[in-house]
Amino acid sequence: MPEILRSNPGERADILIDAEIDEVPAPQPTSISPGLGLAYIAVALILCGLNLRTVYSSFSAVLTEITAATGMSGLAVLLMTTVPVTCLGIFAPFAPRLARRFGAERTLLGAMVVLTLGLTARGLGGLPAMFAGALAAGAAIAVVNVLLPSLVKRDFAHRLGLMSGLYTMSICAAAALGAGFTHPIFDATGSWQFALGFWAIPAVIATLIWAPVAIRQRHVPPATAASGPSVWRSRTAWQITAFMVLQAMMSFSVFAWLAPILRDRGTDGGTAGLMVAVSIVLQMGGSLLAPALAVKLRRQSTLNAAAALMTGLGFALSIFGPLQGIWLWTCLLGLGQGALTALALTSIILRTRDSHTAAHLSGMMQGVGYGVGSVGTLLVGQLHQATGGFVAAGVMFLVIGSGAAVFGWLAGRPRFVEDDQPRG
Repeated sequence: MPEILRSNPGERADILIDAEIDEVPAPQPTSISPGLGLAYIAVALILCGLNLRTVYSSFSAVLTEITAATGMSGLAVLLMTTVPVTCLGIFAPFAPRLARRFGAERTLLGAMVVLTLGLTARGLGGLPAMFAGALAAGAAIAVVNVLLPSLVKRDFAHRLGLMSGLYTMSICAAAALGAGFTHPIFDATGSWQFALGFWAIPAVIATLIWAPVAIRQRHVPPATAASGPSVWRSRTAWQITAFMVLQAMMSFSVFAWLAPILRDRGTDGGTAGLMVAVSIVLQMGGSLLAPALAVKLRRQSTLNAAAALMTGLGFALSIFGPLQGIWLWTCLLGLGQGALTALALTSIILRTRDSHTAAHLSGMMQGVGYGVGSVGTLLVGQLHQATGGFVAAGVMFLVIGSGAAVFGWLAGRPRFVEDDQPRG
């Protein structure tokens, strides 16, 4: 069992990865003033997490209304659904560097300000503003994605299990809220611009609550950045990364395209949003159960493959399965996707022996996984444009699910990334 698991048995993998692991000396915990207790910091971090997925699920919830009102081209739709995901891979590597220069707390504050501006710009209407907003929001989320787990681990080592669960659920809740409430907001106001711009409000609240914590921090840039092990030459690391890429292709396609797929099958906008929200909520169950089972197994190959096939099949059936079972198909998809995402992240700690290697593998997975994984949303749009429907995309998800099962099987073998390192 890897060292990082022995010291924290049963903890969630994504929370245990520390983006500041290479800083020398190690950064100090967040300062707490007499008026701002640790509970305040916990609430602020959870509120930040509640804003990390609304940009993806809210746009798809009113995509039909936006295209009808603006005549948005297919290319523009592809850009709006793909760019925010691609940004996760492009900008994530900059987060540790920004944290070393300005401090994690202030970097997080800056990213939340950018996220707020990006969400606001999407609600202004007009393609240039919407594209700029999607780009800014995607870049900001990439930075927050990296820094939040580090702050949780650093400041809540004594309550890591609790904070891990709350943080994870806040991210799932963000996607569910964006999917479930955007169309009802449109129905109530008649404005798709307001329905999109509304999601800047919770971002503003989170930013204002975090600001007093970040502003008062005193940061001394670390003297050096320790060099970690090279994971780029590890066959095991690449197998895990491929597993992450394929799950990301399906995961972000759920946010971007599941609502339009359901509406294409005749479901009204409000019901489609509700179905996506329920599917995302069920991801929480899969994401909690799968890692708990995975850490008890010496070999996770069968579990990884089963979750991958369940996800691919659930997505395909949501597209061309019998319409009478559409709730069942989307629920199957939600449970499978939650388990698949969590298992891909859990592979980081199950296949590494120390926290330094785990942190570097996490960076590799985020950069490649999200960067290449964004191709999934792009391919769905291109196939829809070429065929006029989503059936071809359903076949694609069967292929992606099968591929994820293959790499999940390989990633689940009891082998460590360090075993692939050249011996001196």
